[in-house]
Amino acid sequence: MGLDIVVAFFVLGAAAQFVRAELSLPKSLYQSLVIFLLLAIGLKGGIALSKHVNPALLIEAGAILAFGFVLPLIAFPLLRSFGHLPRLDAATIAAHYGSVSVATYAVAVAFLESRGLEYEPYFPLFVALLEAPAIAVGLWLASRKGESTDGKAILREMMLNQGMVLLLGGLLIGWWGGDRAERIMPFFGELFHGVLALFLLAMGQKAAERWRELGNNASFLASFGVAMPLIGALLGTGLGYLLGFSQGGTILIATLGASASYIAVPAALSAALPKADLGPAITASLGITFPFNVLVGIPLYSALITRFIH
Repeated sequence: MGLDIVVAFFVLGAAAQFVRAELSLPKSLYQSLVIFLLLAIGLKGGIALSKHVNPALLIEAGAILAFGFVLPLIAFPLLRSFGHLPRLDAATIAAHYGSVSVATYAVAVAFLESRGLEYEPYFPLFVALLEAPAIAVGLWLASRKGESTDGKAILREMMLNQGMVLLLGGLLIGWWGGDRAERIMPFFGELFHGVLALFLLAMGQKAAERWRELGNNASFLASFGVAMPLIGALLGTGLGYLLGFSQGGTILIATLGASASYIAVPAALSAALPKADLGPAITASLGITFPFNVLVGIPLYSALITRFIH
C-alpha cells in the first residue's frame, strides 16, 4: 500500500505548515482548484450517466439516499454516549460525518485510476445525492432540543451552495452534452491529477492548522475521527456488495461512507443554526478524518475489498 503520488503533495503541505515554511497558495488559486475539480468530476459523471440511465440506477440511487440518512443516526448516539457532547454539538458533528467530502472522493478516484481499477462511471451522481440527507438529519436532531431553524436558509444552502451547484451543473451538462462534451474533456480530464496535487498541497496545510485546534476534547475527537470512518467504510462496503458494484465502485462507496464534509455542511448549518459551534466538527473532519482517509483509509479499504470482495 505505497503512498500515491498525489497524496505526497498533501504530506508536503502538512510538513511545510509544521515547520512554518513560507508556503502559501493564493486564496483565488485555491478557489479555482476547487471549481475545476467539482466541474471535472461532474462532467465525467454526466457523460457516463448519459450512457447508463436505466431502472436499476433508480434503485441504486434510492439505496444511496438511505445510506445518507443512516450515517448521522449512527454517529449521533456515539457522540452523545462516549463523547458526552451537548445535543447541539453532537447533531452538528453527526451531520458532518453523514455527508461526504468531494476532495476525498477525488483522491479515491485518482487512486483507482493509478491502479487500473474500474468503477461505475456515474458515481458523481451518488456524491451529489449524499450531500443533503445528513444535513436534514442533523437539523432534525438539533431541532428536537428546540433550536429554531430558517427553512428558506436551509434549503438555499443545501441546494445552492458552490459544491452542489458546480457538481450538479457539471453532471447535467455532461449528461445533456453526451459525446459532444468529450471535446472539453482533454482539459478537464488530462489536467485532473495535476490540479488535484496542487489542491492537496493546500489541504495539507489546512489540515495541519486544524490539528492545533482540537482543544479539550482532543482525544475523543481524534478517536471518533478515525472510528467513524471505519464504521462508514464497513457499511459502505456492505452496501456496495449488495448493490453488485464492481471492486472499484465498492471502494468508492466505502470511501464516501468514510468521508466527512467540511465545506457544504458547515455552510448549511451556519445559516440554519447560528448558535452552533462548528469548530469541533470542522476540526475533526478536516484535521483528523481527511488525513486519515487520504494517508491510510483509502489504501486500506482498497486492499481489503480487493482481497475479500468478488
